[in-house]
Amino acid sequence: MPSGEPDGASPITDFWRALALLSRIPVAGITDFRPQAIAKSVWTWPLVGLLLAGFAVLPAMLAFHLTENLAVFVLVALAGMVLLTGAMHEDGMADCADGFGGGFERSRKLEIMRDSYIGTYGVVALILCFGLRLTLLYQAAEIGQAVALFLILAITSRAAMPIVMYVLPPARKDGLGKGAGKPPVTMVALGLLIAMTLSFVLSGPGATIAVLVGVFLATLLVVGVAKWQIGGQTGDVLGATQIMTELLVGIAFVAAI
Repeated sequence: MPSGEPDGASPITDFWRALALLSRIPVAGITDFRPQAIAKSVWTWPLVGLLLAGFAVLPAMLAFHLTENLAVFVLVALAGMVLLTGAMHEDGMADCADGFGGGFERSRKLEIMRDSYIGTYGVVALILCFGLRLTLLYQAAEIGQAVALFLILAITSRAAMPIVMYVLPPARKDGLGKGAGKPPVTMVALGLLIAMTLSFVLSGPGATIAVLVGVFLATLLVVGVAKWQIGGQTGDVLGATQIMTELLVGIAFVAAI
């Protein structure tokens, strides 16, 4: 991760830094990726999720207009997010599945997670995660809530990652988990507040409560498993947090509506 020179401190800079970190969208002028700078930007991560999901859902809506097929809408939307993020979160989920499932000792688990090859556990995890997201979004689409759910998943899952960063220490002395730093609790709380406020606007009070429960359960699950398996968090664990939050928030949302 580049260190660079300080590029200013402002809410707008925090957002651009987060966008550069969490997506493949080129952002000019952002060079400071020191731990304290990244940690300070976590409150904007739900807003980055909103932007990315907004970009991804536009071609999906066009595809639905042309085909009138809900499955096409969902697949195009998911493909859009994969392209915009470079599948970084899916990569983290696959690496965690391979490492946690294929290693017996902590050091071996971390070694497998860093390996660029994907194993059977990783493949199965990706198939199940994509299948469940597809199913949940399709079910929401049948009652006209797919766009709302798609946005909510992107927003809340990026509010969950800083919670894990705050609760768990880095499992390595290098890598994204270490390089991102420990965010201030005020920034973590502000990000969660923004995510819940946006969820309320998109879905109303009943679904928002369910969404909050989904976020809580997802972070609790990831924190518990990661601490048990490797004693902390890594960039892959943060990616898995994003995916797990989407799954549990999606289940909670569909159950609530």
